[in-house]
Amino acid sequence: MRIAQVSPLYESVPPKLYGGTERVVSWLTEELVRAGHDVTLFASGDSLTQAQLVSTTPQALRLNPDCIDQLAHHVVMLEKVFSERQNFDLIHFHIDYLHFSFSRNEQLTQLTTLHGRLDIPDLVPVYQAFPEMPVVSISDAQRKPLPWANWKGTVHHGLPKDSFEFYPERGKYLAFLGRTSPEKGLDRAIEIAKHVGIPLKIAAKVDRGDREYFESCIKPLLDHPLIEFLGEIGYAEKNDFLGNALALLFPIDWPEPFGLVMIEAMACGTPVIAFPNGSVPEIVRNGVSGFTVRDTETAVRAIGCLDKIDRRICRKHFEQHFTSARMAQDYLKIYRQMVAAEPEQIAMPKGALSWTKLTSPSSTT
Repeated sequence: MRIAQVSPLYESVPPKLYGGTERVVSWLTEELVRAGHDVTLFASGDSLTQAQLVSTTPQALRLNPDCIDQLAHHVVMLEKVFSERQNFDLIHFHIDYLHFSFSRNEQLTQLTTLHGRLDIPDLVPVYQAFPEMPVVSISDAQRKPLPWANWKGTVHHGLPKDSFEFYPERGKYLAFLGRTSPEKGLDRAIEIAKHVGIPLKIAAKVDRGDREYFESCIKPLLDHPLIEFLGEIGYAEKNDFLGNALALLFPIDWPEPFGLVMIEAMACGTPVIAFPNGSVPEIVRNGVSGFTVRDTETAVRAIGCLDKIDRRICRKHFEQHFTSARMAQDYLKIYRQMVAAEPEQIAMPKGALSWTKLTSPSSTT
């Protein structure tokens, strides 16, 4: 099959540092190539892939100090993608809704994986305007704000089986890995660590938009002997960081679409202690790969039960459910169904709501 993968340009594929979407695109692309498919990757020029790389920008936009308007680069990339549309049996987009107007006006088979949160009111008019666009969720929970969208399936993320080394021994510190935004719950992770008296190591990215929150709310909490702030770490450093941990703390306060760090920890054999928001109940199996907890008190109790988690079984849970080979097979099943059907933009999905009904005042309450 001739497949195009269209990645965001904010990070390279795979990313040098933080960049969950671009990393998933990389894993999927390489698995498809290994399976013998003819794959073209549209991504930044500093990407590394066994597929054919097509780039309209020399480097990832986040790491380019001269880049001011990131959207402009994506528009140029889309022009390139659609100029080559006849070369592909299917185009798989990972750039949210940016291509919807292009795709509606072209006769092609295309699919979009939605990687972000969908509970934002601003998104509703977009998906109302393009209800025929075929989309894939990365968890069942992610779909809830837009149940009427043209869902073609849910495909949980997966990573290469050998990308993380298994660590059989329990560590002596708790780990937090992610962004320092309020919804990620770093303040709660610090509170939990202090309650149990176990060191917490924090590998966290401070985005420009989170800087004020970090300085005012998080930084004062770091002045404690149990807390160690490492800053942003690269992919190569993750294995030791997660593998040597007693557990990963994931006390989120938002509808997490997936949470890639959870399966990265499981791949190391490290259990996850997470608040049950968004995708968490789909990813963490209680007593097998970690525990879902309601609050600080139940998190503290769960840490006391970590000796009941067999790290080998935790790793096995990852191997059975969250490898990139399984992810690629799930996508290929959807690809084949779509290639065998008419182009999705020709007809509205069965049961789609009308524009009038979707935009009525009661539809968004």
